[in-house]
Amino acid sequence: METLPFNENINGNVRTRVFSELVDDSELKWHVDNEDRVVKSLHETDWMIQFDDELPEVLEEGKEFFIPKGLYHRVIKGNGDLKVSIKFV
Repeated sequence: METLPFNENINGNVRTRVFSELVDDSELKWHVDNEDRVVKSLHETDWMIQFDDELPEVLEEGKEFFIPKGLYHRVIKGNGDLKVSIKFV
């Protein structure tokens, strides 16, 4: 079983994930998910999200990013830890 690059708390259909600033860049891989979701940063950060065939975008605090199932995407490491909420829709 593959180790995930974050710690996670689950509350209903919302998950809070924390990516450590110590995570190795190689662990932040392109991937797809099996369900639609909305991702939102819970604090100011310079970490980014990138979708297939698009330029990376900063995970601005409070800005929601819709990720449809099957869309390739990845997180790009910034400074400090990253804390996001993920709502399954």
